[in-house]
Amino acid sequence: MSRIGKKPVVLPEGVSAQIDGQDIELKGPKGTLKTKVHETLTLTLEDNRVIIDRKDETKTQRMLHGTARAQLENMTVGVSKGFTKKLKMVGVGYRAKKQGNRLVVSAGYSSDVEVDIPDGIEVEVNKNTDITVSGIDKQRVGEFAAHIRAIRKPEPYQGKGIRYVDERVRRKEGKIAK
Repeated sequence: MSRIGKKPVVLPEGVSAQIDGQDIELKGPKGTLKTKVHETLTLTLEDNRVIIDRKDETKTQRMLHGTARAQLENMTVGVSKGFTKKLKMVGVGYRAKKQGNRLVVSAGYSSDVEVDIPDGIEVEVNKNTDITVSGIDKQRVGEFAAHIRAIRKPEPYQGKGIRYVDERVRRKEGKIAK
């Protein structure tokens, strides 16, 4: 049995689950998330815990079992605490600002890059160079943060670009004149 899949998902205080066949809906203080698990998996709710079981022991079933449990755990954390990704801009003249529902990034191009902020995602800009992306869906928060980072990836020679706060950029030595 899958070591990840066999652990029940414990619902914290303030989070409720509603199971309807293969659909599960979690409600918490931050919002509501819904998902549908594969038809070969079964969901049961017992004593504020969600248990996922599978029908057989094939490799595909074991993979789906662990994945479904991990997604359900992420949903639980999302509706109770939420997720955040922090980005930092490094470079002379690099800055960002929020204008309505858009993020305007100046990252060394001839014109500013404007990015629409999707629904369910909150963006906060501090000190013109620190960007915080937050929301309840871990996948969407990570995807949007990666989209912002892709505007100007950190380069290894001078270290300029947009990077995650905890990201370490390996620096390369440039050419040496003799």
